[in-house]
Amino acid sequence: MEQTATINEMACPVCGSESKRFGRHRNGLQRYRCLASDCGKTFTEDHAPAFRIEDYLFTDQGRMAIKLLLEGTSVRSAERLTGLHRDAILRLLVEAGKRCEALMDRLIRNVPATEVQCDEIWGYVAKKEGHKRPDEFENETIGDAWTWVALERRTKLVLAFAVGRRTLDKAFELTFKLRRATSSDVRFQLTTDGLRAYRTAVDEMLSDRCDFGQLIKFYSQPIQNEARYSPARMVEAVAVPMSGDPDPAKICTSHVERQNLTMRMQIRRLTRLTNAFSKKLENHKAAVALHFAYYNFCRLHGTLRITPAMEAGITDRIWDVSELLGTQEC
Repeated sequence: MEQTATINEMACPVCGSESKRFGRHRNGLQRYRCLASDCGKTFTEDHAPAFRIEDYLFTDQGRMAIKLLLEGTSVRSAERLTGLHRDAILRLLVEAGKRCEALMDRLIRNVPATEVQCDEIWGYVAKKEGHKRPDEFENETIGDAWTWVALERRTKLVLAFAVGRRTLDKAFELTFKLRRATSSDVRFQLTTDGLRAYRTAVDEMLSDRCDFGQLIKFYSQPIQNEARYSPARMVEAVAVPMSGDPDPAKICTSHVERQNLTMRMQIRRLTRLTNAFSKKLENHKAAVALHFAYYNFCRLHGTLRITPAMEAGITDRIWDVSELLGTQEC
């Protein structure tokens, strides 16, 4: 009877005979031994099937997890609300970010922009730049992670974005994407803040199709021993024409700075003074790409009453998240 109790329905893959349990493998899988006297082989149960992103992305749970992240919910809150494991949600996020970035790269081309504003918003991955150890100074996957944004003022369309350091390389990346997104037939006015990297990048990439001006802001000195989590009070903003023939009255960054507030509210990773910051640069970039695609194609703009993509003539309807992720025909 003892032998009968140990016999399992698992057949030997070599001879097809019955087998019995024979301990566990170090990876936790059940092991078996063939009962045939002329075989006696040992083997383990089948491994769990590999993670397939489509098995989650095409489900109601997966789409709900993405919608929750888009509304500023943390990953662990989405885990509790949907029942999906947080690792699965993060894999969904990365895949969704890749699809959204490819979508924007494909559809936002030759836009007849007239006024473009650029700005950068601060964030960080894993730890703040000042908290890095000496051996981590050269590691660019942790520390400060700035999101560079180019916004068309009239349509509120995000034309281009980049994520990384506040360096000349990223300024070139943003202006290159901006050149690809805008029409060569319409000259536009470009306004940025006073960052010097813009001057070189715009001169190299956009001088033939834009009139460039910078809004340079001056801030008061902080009070002694004052602890602050935001910049000091701005005391003056000076509009400075840089190249071409920009209209001084239109040298403004108010609209793109309002977009920065939208990002702080909608992307949980950018919410200040929380533990919801990104732990990996890949996840951070994916969250930013997902936000901008959703903002352009799915979310009604409060002023426009339609989506920015509709206002720009890229599409004629409000998209669903399923369309955005390519889980149904557009």
